[in-house]
Amino acid sequence: MAEIVSMADIEATARGLGIDLSSVDVDSIALPPGDDFGIKSDDDEDLYHEEALEPETGFGNVIVVDNLPVVPPEKFDKLEGVVRKIYSQIGVIREGGLWMPLNPETQKTLGYCFIEYNAPQEAELAKEKTTGYKLDKSHIFAVNLFDEFEKYMKIPDEWTPAEIKPYAPGENLQKWLTDEKARDQFVIRAGTFTEVFWNEHRQSMPELVYRRQHWTDSFVQWSPLGTYLATVHRQGAAIWGGASTFNRLMRFAHPQVKLIDFSPGEKYLITCSHHEPSNPRESHRVVLNIFDVRTGRMMRDFKGNADEFSTASGGVSGVSWPVFRWGGGREDKFFARLGKNLIAVYETETFTLIDKKSLKVDNVVDFTWSPTDPIIALFVPELGGGNQPARVSLIQIPSKEELRQKNLFSVSDIKMYWQNGGEYLAVKVYRYTKTKKSTTTGFELFRIKERDIPIEVLELENKNDKIVAFAWEPKGHRFAIIHGDGPRPDISFYSMRTAQNTGRVSKLTTLKSKQANALYWSPAGRFVVLAGLKGFNGQLEFYNVDELETMATGEHFMATDIEWDPTGRYVATSVTSVHEMENGFYIWSFNGKLLYRIPKDHFYQFLWRPRPPTLLSPEKEEEISKNLKKYSKKYEVEDQDVSLQLSEQDRKKRKMLQEEWDQWADQWKQVLEEDKAARLMLQDGESSDEEEEEYEAKEIDYEEVVNVTEEVVTFDDLRE
Repeated sequence: MAEIVSMADIEATARGLGIDLSSVDVDSIALPPGDDFGIKSDDDEDLYHEEALEPETGFGNVIVVDNLPVVPPEKFDKLEGVVRKIYSQIGVIREGGLWMPLNPETQKTLGYCFIEYNAPQEAELAKEKTTGYKLDKSHIFAVNLFDEFEKYMKIPDEWTPAEIKPYAPGENLQKWLTDEKARDQFVIRAGTFTEVFWNEHRQSMPELVYRRQHWTDSFVQWSPLGTYLATVHRQGAAIWGGASTFNRLMRFAHPQVKLIDFSPGEKYLITCSHHEPSNPRESHRVVLNIFDVRTGRMMRDFKGNADEFSTASGGVSGVSWPVFRWGGGREDKFFARLGKNLIAVYETETFTLIDKKSLKVDNVVDFTWSPTDPIIALFVPELGGGNQPARVSLIQIPSKEELRQKNLFSVSDIKMYWQNGGEYLAVKVYRYTKTKKSTTTGFELFRIKERDIPIEVLELENKNDKIVAFAWEPKGHRFAIIHGDGPRPDISFYSMRTAQNTGRVSKLTTLKSKQANALYWSPAGRFVVLAGLKGFNGQLEFYNVDELETMATGEHFMATDIEWDPTGRYVATSVTSVHEMENGFYIWSFNGKLLYRIPKDHFYQFLWRPRPPTLLSPEKEEEISKNLKKYSKKYEVEDQDVSLQLSEQDRKKRKMLQEEWDQWADQWKQVLEEDKAARLMLQDGESSDEEEEEYEAKEIDYEEVVNVTEEVVTFDDLRE
């Protein structure tokens, strides 16, 4: 190898030899023939031969797309354009990288093509995202990597039975539901710790299940059926669960994820991230991914500007959340999002638009799904200064048939509320007065399950009353409204059916002047908590709607959140870190008895663990309800045993404290006795240990003149 010599060394050597380098003609210097002094010339072909890059021999960046339509030459360009449009959205196709072979005899395509990407990663993603892509009913793509064909060619000609692995049962992710004490779990976040507890009301304190520091970067979230606990991290999201503890079950890679949401049946997880624009003229970039929860596979992604995923309700960086709203109950068949003059409805079988077309609705501004059926309720506002009325429409999916429409006049806005059984839809309507300077509020009530979906109009006795809150009774036919403009509004309860007025809405009662601005129905119905949050400082009233009576009142000062447990037996009230003081939570019984309170500094979250729907039939549930006393005897005995056990524990604890005190007192009495001689010597024989002589207590009355005032009073004044 040639020695490397610096220019400074050359100049120093030249000065030592008396050579002026500036006068030397470098171009005239020639090396002896055949001698390069170990320095290779740039013109030497061997140099290029040694540095030449070896061409890529693999085909990891090539995919084969099968089940394409077989088309004649006149339709070739159209088919190629469709395929290129689909696959260029995933990655960059190399120039000349799309090739569809032809049948030399018919000149028709052979039903498959080769696509070459710039990178193997793009090919992998294209295979993952388009395998099973439904071009039409007869052509569903089958996509493979070109390199995989070598594997398929090595399949032996003779069949050999597959090795049967022994069955290894997985963890029972629902084991927590088999708790012998029928307890529920909840998760809290306080400081840097996230903790899961059993609600152990008998012990007047929760029982720790699992505790972990820095478990999440921002928040935690239960899945809708309680199977998983989701955490959020910079790299993505994760779900946790297990029979006895919380193990990580799956990761979902999504850098800078900010929001997550589950489908109602827990089959899918949606993650959302938003990214700062590269220049001021651009808006935030939003990325949404939909994952299969069990496999972790990404089923579909959506990318675009924040404006494409926003509505008037706002959200994180302008993104309305959740972007996708799920329909069809817990089967997770459909999901949809709002667009400009359209509602894009997707099916989860292919994760494409139903019939490859969006639901076109001019000027649509809001929609909501029925909780149980594939029915969309949508709202279109008034247009043309009132010439075109506002309307609410019910649309059946996937047929997109309009089931019912209601035109509404002089409307400024509406709000839609579904009953959780999908039987009723309440539409709160804000209408302009004749002067257009104020609004009144009423309700349009849809009976979804009845023939032709009849609609009733409900107006409050005072049309000018402000609607503070509205809530349906779960699993029931009643609803409650907080209304009024003053600091102490009224609360009215209504029923969609009564013995006297079947099929007609009727008012049950009105509670006057209540310190409440929020309603929280028990998941089982019947009971409701009337809460005064924020300005009302946590006033609570536990109300029995069956008997129309108040069971109890209470207070959780500065309470910010209220949540029923999934069984309707307990209520949690909490003060989160939005307030600097009084952080922590209280647990109450359904009838308003405070069971225990837990203070927690820097308290962020309290979430009950949801339960899946019962497997019992309605008839079996009714039978259990009728014979509740028979079933409850077992638990009453257990409660009595626990109460006796607690009493015994309390007695033993008091006895132990008394013994510790007596032992301590005896010890110091002994020390005092041992030091008695020394104290007598220091006090010249005078003992201070003897009790003082008895004394007699006397009461002495003492009077003191504080002030004297003289005033002349006439005889007439005295007579009056």
